[in-house]
Amino acid sequence: MSEKTPEKEPVVKKNFIHQIIEEELKEGKNDGRVHTRFPPEPNGYLHIGHAKSICLNFGTAQKFNGLTNLRFDDTNPSKEETEYVDSIKEDVRWLGFDWGDREFYASDYFDKLFDFAVKLIQEGKAYVDDQDAETISSQKGTPTRPGVESPCRNRSVEENLDLFMRMKAGEFKEGEHVLRAKIDMASPNMHMRDPIIYRVMHAPHHRTGTKWCIYPMYDFAHGQSDYWEGITHSVCTLEFEVHRPLYNWFIDQLKDGEYRPRQIEFARLNLTYTVMSKRKLLELVKDKHVNGWDDPRMPTISGLRRRGYTPESIRNFAERIGVTKVDGIIDVALLEHSVREDLNKKAQRVMGVLNPLKVVITNYPEGQVEEMEAINNPENPDAGTRSVPFTKEIYIERDDFMEEPPRKFFRLAPGREVRLRYAYYITCNDVIKDENGEITELHCTYDPETKGGNSPDGRKVKATLHWVSATENVEAEVRLYDRLFLDEEPDGHKDRDFKEFMNPDSLTVLNTCYIEPFVKQAKALDSFQFERLGYFNVDLDSTDQKLVFNRTAQLRDNWSKIKGK
Repeated sequence: MSEKTPEKEPVVKKNFIHQIIEEELKEGKNDGRVHTRFPPEPNGYLHIGHAKSICLNFGTAQKFNGLTNLRFDDTNPSKEETEYVDSIKEDVRWLGFDWGDREFYASDYFDKLFDFAVKLIQEGKAYVDDQDAETISSQKGTPTRPGVESPCRNRSVEENLDLFMRMKAGEFKEGEHVLRAKIDMASPNMHMRDPIIYRVMHAPHHRTGTKWCIYPMYDFAHGQSDYWEGITHSVCTLEFEVHRPLYNWFIDQLKDGEYRPRQIEFARLNLTYTVMSKRKLLELVKDKHVNGWDDPRMPTISGLRRRGYTPESIRNFAERIGVTKVDGIIDVALLEHSVREDLNKKAQRVMGVLNPLKVVITNYPEGQVEEMEAINNPENPDAGTRSVPFTKEIYIERDDFMEEPPRKFFRLAPGREVRLRYAYYITCNDVIKDENGEITELHCTYDPETKGGNSPDGRKVKATLHWVSATENVEAEVRLYDRLFLDEEPDGHKDRDFKEFMNPDSLTVLNTCYIEPFVKQAKALDSFQFERLGYFNVDLDSTDQKLVFNRTAQLRDNWSKIKGK
């Protein structure tokens, strides 16, 4: 797959889920109600794929004047933490969505789920199996070969109830007994072959403490939670399509009327140069390949927020990629394009020099400070202007000077004149070097008649440079982030570890950068465009003594060019 910079607006695919709902509303189904839910498992931080699901579930309810529940599917206490619950709520709110008073947990229904399991046992539709996991798995068969019934399958109702109560009482070790639904070991759908619905887990739960030592499986808890909450549309990713018959079977055993939540599957989000598995993201965090879940290189919502992505850019991205029934992979360049497009309209412009080279303007008055008028955002005239201090000594980017320039290099060079943004024309006269031959500063002269960047005699220059006063500035640390992986599908190689494809240059830290004084009062997560350099935001590590900036995105997508070298 070759990557291209998205120059045109992509065609938004029709949302087939909305089409389904529109037809149901015409038919009067569910009394005209639309009620969705976003059901995260609190076992990690949310990533950009979850953001697509959040936008879809909350956005669908908003479109049809419905409701959305936030429900944590907390059925595996060994992997769940309150930290994850709190982070998920923060991420959903930050994206711009609100669940009101509809915050639920699968653990809210543990008593009802237990009673439902007892009901299944009493009706001869569930049994306790004391075989080990390997044996149960081997008896499942294959998609082309039916499974083998467990020798425990025909236990009496009384024996099953007794064993299940003893499971609940904590008499058995983990793995010694499970409760299975009695459905069809010959079903062509492997998920219908007597699935496990309860297992023993001697682990305290983050909400229920040590009350329970048996916990329902996700497939058992999920549909019933939907049913009890009155969910009309249970929207989930495509891998749950084969689970739908089981979802419906459980609800058929529970429901007492015509109402039934409808499960609809859509294709999950896959991005180039990214891993989306929570297990693999956790591995990156635990093995310290990144600096936590909110590392700006991570595809987590908290990482994207810290890097400088805006809620609008992520919502617009989710809208652009649309909702389909076919798995595919989206070019990460489209996500980067979305944040550039959003920040271009709203980010405050400032000048910053990341790799400074001192320039002394020899004919400029000693000690003078001039205030130059600069435009805050050319995309937004209402943003106004600001003053930028100009002094005898300034910094420019080291890359903006060459002592022996090639033919197409138009920036500063000995004897050449360039424009300083919002200021004056300057001409380089002398190059000062240290004992090692390294350039330490340039001596230039300025033309006082060119203030504001225009020449009265009409002469033209071919380059305009950004700059910062050497005495009136804010010193900062700047972190240049790039893609975390060098391969388009880092986890798409069966014979290789995804970490082999990590980009060693995904983070470059520049400790001594100079930004114009305007940023002095900037707060964490404030966004700026550093002119000619890219979009940056204030990192959470910033202090009153030193600001830290993250590069959110370059002004243009240079990745394709780098790959083509």
